[in-house]
Amino acid sequence: MPRRSLWPPVPSRRIPAHQLPVQPQLPKVKVLHVITRFIAGSGGNTLASATGMDPDRYETWVAAMPGGPLWAEAEAAGVRTVEIPHMRETISPWQDLRACLQLVALMRRERFAVVHTHCSKAGLIGRVAARLAGTPVVVHTFHILAAHEGLSVPRRAAYLAIERRVRSFAHSYVAVAPRLARQAVEQRIAPPGRVAVIPSAVDLGEIPAEDSRTARAELGIPEDAEVVGTVGRIVAQKAPLDFVRMCSLIQQARRDVVFVMVGDTTLESGGLELETRREAERLGVRILFTGYRPDAPRVASTFDVYVVPSRYEGLGRALTEAMASGRPVVATAVNGVPDLVEPGVTGLLAEAGDVGALADAAGWLLDHPDEAAMMGRQARERVRSHFATETMCRALDELYAELLGLPALSEIRDTATSAPVDLVRRTA
Repeated sequence: MPRRSLWPPVPSRRIPAHQLPVQPQLPKVKVLHVITRFIAGSGGNTLASATGMDPDRYETWVAAMPGGPLWAEAEAAGVRTVEIPHMRETISPWQDLRACLQLVALMRRERFAVVHTHCSKAGLIGRVAARLAGTPVVVHTFHILAAHEGLSVPRRAAYLAIERRVRSFAHSYVAVAPRLARQAVEQRIAPPGRVAVIPSAVDLGEIPAEDSRTARAELGIPEDAEVVGTVGRIVAQKAPLDFVRMCSLIQQARRDVVFVMVGDTTLESGGLELETRREAERLGVRILFTGYRPDAPRVASTFDVYVVPSRYEGLGRALTEAMASGRPVVATAVNGVPDLVEPGVTGLLAEAGDVGALADAAGWLLDHPDEAAMMGRQARERVRSHFATETMCRALDELYAELLGLPALSEIRDTATSAPVDLVRRTA
């Protein structure tokens, strides 16, 4: 196991840098993030990981399949970007091999000190490429587990076998929630004691700290209406049909509730969006489908109850964003979600697939507005105190530094009398 490096902190600068003779540019730590699709969710985490690191110490790169809205934002922040044309979300042996070889060529040419992979497909291909390229340090983040409950038994077994085959290809692992880390160890896809739990940061500056009613007028929602909503791509993982059926049960008891679904679809799930709309029509549920909204956190901040009906979910950035705005939440008790949603403290939980339990929990919050508001306030305090980009990037710096044998920036920049805070927590 790596050992923490100790080094005396840098004294205070007393001479402005511009008054000094020209000093040599010291080499930076080159980090390559490899992700399948550079889109919201795990893509947002990757973007924050790349842009939030100290530019004096790190030179960050991102490689992913073409497409997605985050490329321009990354480039504007000074991140080097590389599109991998042969990267695919679905299994395609020939394309996967070509993507792997392209990554190997990139890694050998640029000689990265750290390759940090994300998501299942890029995590597999990226780790194999890093092994072939001889990258000194490889880190993989579990945003969600490849062998999840939404798969058939044979497919889940196959994914587990593949993940176990490459678990030694990373020197350290990161999980976005404690239960996710535990599951990775129990499934034997990460070695015991080698998983760091680091919360996936959200841009707290872009999230209203409390109810922002301005979005209601834009969407035509009455100011005094009770609103139950959700945010997320319309894909099977997010269980949009469960949300519609939950809304139907709530509507039977509360005719004036407004239901909102924020999120777009993908080429692979276009049929599911149509099925979701048809199910709402069949049940007679009045649901406002907004489609993709760049200001989704602002829209979600108007909800009286925020619902996460997912069948599986590493943690869920949309959930974290909703809690950061003080929304009372109801979420399914899957993967890392219960690490953040504590029943009666920061929200309520329901079993995945149990639309009746989701409806009961949402109805309880509507019937108990004072208790719901209290849970929302505590959820906001919990998220805003631990999910800032600075917190996540400080923990990543400590992890990279530990693996490279460097002192963490938090140590060498602290005063000699201050004790550095270790933000990286490892599972046993």
